[in-house]
Amino acid sequence: MVKALLRRLLDERQRYLLGRRWVDLRTWHFRSDLTALARFYGTDKWGRHFYTPHYQQHFAPFRKRPITLLEIGVGGYDDPRNGGHSLRMWKRYFPKGSIVSLDIQEKSWLEEPRIRIHRGSQVDLPFLDSVLAEHGAPDLIIDDGSHINAHIITTFKHLFPRLKEGGYYVIEDTQTSYWPEFGGDSQDLHSAPTAMNHFKALVDGMNHAEYRVPGYSPSYCDRHIVAMHFYHNLIFIRKGRNEEGSNLNHRSGPA
Repeated sequence: MVKALLRRLLDERQRYLLGRRWVDLRTWHFRSDLTALARFYGTDKWGRHFYTPHYQQHFAPFRKRPITLLEIGVGGYDDPRNGGHSLRMWKRYFPKGSIVSLDIQEKSWLEEPRIRIHRGSQVDLPFLDSVLAEHGAPDLIIDDGSHINAHIITTFKHLFPRLKEGGYYVIEDTQTSYWPEFGGDSQDLHSAPTAMNHFKALVDGMNHAEYRVPGYSPSYCDRHIVAMHFYHNLIFIRKGRNEEGSNLNHRSGPA
């Protein structure tokens, strides 16, 4: 009887949003547990992958802040009404957060209060700029997009400078660094142009103050990456001011 009344009073879109609200209320008692939320909303960030404990560790200090989270990739492939599972998880975990996403497919049906979805490519740089112009600099960025190595690198180079200081840039599913169909390489683990090799090279930059290279000019990443965490198929990069300087005492020599 209630369902029949709602069908008469509300259009399909309104019924969808009402249903989503009811679903969210059922998560009240575990709203701060990312793994439980991942199971509930059906995102593969737990189960198929094992990402949520790492997200919980790094994202917990942001939980009650009015943050902006940008996730690249909505999921559901070309079905306009499928996907968005992780977006709903993030919305529930960050009660004051704005969840922004983008996908190459049309996914606007999945929008709801505090979830905004844009259609476009992660390597269309003017498009990325237009998204940030609307929503502001993100506090957290997650690349769960095409997983093509060249795309991962291009997107990172463009968006990392636009990430807020103190935030995290996360790359998921880095197993494609070893898969040729995504531009990966399982043979050359040191110099092939893969995402893993790109980010491994950035680790040295955190120690650029120790380089014995006269006239070395630190890159943007040298100066703004303060921590990197590598997990199975997952990388977290913390943005900050890498200004500690060398531990070399120039007057008395090394400590």
